[in-house]
Amino acid sequence: MTIISHLEELRRVLIVSIISTTVLAVVAYFFSDKILAFLMEPLTTLGQDVFFTAVTGAIFAKIKISFFAGFLAALPIILWQIWSFVVPALKKKEKLYFTLFVLISFISFVAGVAFGFFGVFRIGVAFLLQFAGPTLTPLLTIDKYISFIISFLLPFGIVFEFPLVSFFLAKLELVTYGFFARNRRYAILGVVALAAIITPTPDVITCLIVSGPMYLLFE
Repeated sequence: MTIISHLEELRRVLIVSIISTTVLAVVAYFFSDKILAFLMEPLTTLGQDVFFTAVTGAIFAKIKISFFAGFLAALPIILWQIWSFVVPALKKKEKLYFTLFVLISFISFVAGVAFGFFGVFRIGVAFLLQFAGPTLTPLLTIDKYISFIISFLLPFGIVFEFPLVSFFLAKLELVTYGFFARNRRYAILGVVALAAIITPTPDVITCLIVSGPMYLLFE
């Protein structure tokens, strides 16, 4: 294939990915009330109310949720498009490895998002809100809450790709177990630094909540 052909194929991949995400986001919008209720459960179980301060606050929150859900639903299609773009240039054995890589990366990403919500986010929200004590009343807005959820969960999906990437780097003999063992102390610093970058809030507690699972995945 010529460079022009490759660019045209890449353009097709991008268009299909964007369209599939948009279509599924529209579908998700019809279920946005149920999705919103599900995402707000960590707050509602604590008796915490959520507000919106602008006339368009509620609809923008639902649109944001819909596109996030649409992206997750379209992820298999997006990965399939990437697979179809890359595979023709690979050899038979490489095709098998890349297919496994794409499949496992999807499972890992979904598992990371699920773990981030069920295993960390719920606990983290309850833990952080308790610092309000009897004298302070949290005034949470729906737009910031949804943005916080998305920016909190996406990094977990990415972080859960680390073991897969490390495995394939080891298979390619670019790194070894000894390399990771020798650089464990640097890994701890790197994990904390990365957690500080990807966490949506500047507080130390949220950073530590995120960095804990990241380091366990490194181990």
